[in-house]
Formats: sequence, structure tokens, C-alpha cells
Amino acid sequence: MNAAFREFAENGFEQASTNAIVKEAGIGKGMLFYYFKNKQGLFYYLIDHSLDVVIDEYFQRIDADEGDFIERLNKAAKIKMETFLAHPNLFRFVGAFMLFDEKEIPDKFKERLAQIQRLGYELIYENIDYSLFRDDIDVKKAFNLIRWSMDGYQNEMKARLKDQNFATIDLDPIWEEFHEYLEILKKTFYAQGRD
Repeated sequence: MNAAFREFAENGFEQASTNAIVKEAGIGKGMLFYYFKNKQGLFYYLIDHSLDVVIDEYFQRIDADEGDFIERLNKAAKIKMETFLAHPNLFRFVGAFMLFDEKEIPDKFKERLAQIQRLGYELIYENIDYSLFRDDIDVKKAFNLIRWSMDGYQNEMKARLKDQNFATIDLDPIWEEFHEYLEILKKTFYAQGRD
């Protein structure tokens, strides 16, 4: 599966090679087609499996009752990073898949993908305690700035941790640094930041 995730993520569906997948996986082509009728069957399986992982190991762990937007994003970022580090090739595949032009997304997945996007939006933006924000800023623009900051930090961490053995990484200094950035965001956007 890792070989298939990597091949499709790097080359897209049309250019992906089942020969490259079986070579990297160290299996015979007959074995691949024993489980999957063809390249499309494998591709569809990978999409289905990845969306299941996103829901089960990421979305279902997010605390939608946390009213503090920055704290909710903090907890979601930690879960997302843990899930990414546990399944890096899967997440690269999901990232590539999400960038597909809509006409390239198989019809059977369009509704499911739309539901997942709605769920993700709800998990991040619903039940937020707006009273925490300063009253002299546009909260929607603040949301975007905060989200972009966190996404940028996560991408930097992914690049820093790429190809490292997850079991040997000391994440404490990384999370400590991340929390320092969160405190800056809170002081900038939250009402108590005016003190």
C-alpha cells in the first residue's frame, strides 16, 4: 500500500505505474491483480482507505466542544501531526488527491469527499466562543490568519521530520515551540492581548 500511495501521489492516476508499485513493494504483478482487478480498482481502494483513516484517526479525535478556537486548532494540529507521522504516504496521497481537478475525481467519491469537507469545516469552526476575540478585529480574518500560521508551522515540521524514524523523534521540544507560537497568537487576537 505504501508503494501504491507513493506512486499515485507522485505521478497521478494516469501516469502511475503498476510495474513501479510491484517492484517497490517486492511482490509479483499477479499478486497485485489478485487483490485488485486493475489499476483503477487499486486506486479506488486507496481513496476509500485514506478517507476512512482521515475520519477514524483524525476527525473523530477532534474535540468539537472546545470553544477556544486556537486551542481547538492546537489539539487538531497535534492529532493531524500524529496521524501524518503514522501514515506519511497515505497523507501525501490524500494531499495529491485533494488537489485533483473536480472532473478527475471519480464520481463515486465526490459526495463522500464533500461530506468529509463539510465535517472538517464543522469540526474546526462550529461552537467557537467568539467572546475570546478582541472586539476591534474581524474575527473571520483572524480565523484565516491563525489557521494559515498553524498550517505553515505544520508544513515546516513535516519537512523537518521527513524521512526520520518516528519512534526516535523527541516531539517535546517541537510541541513546546508550537505552544510558544500559540501564546503569541492568543496575545495578538484574544481580548486579554490588550493588557
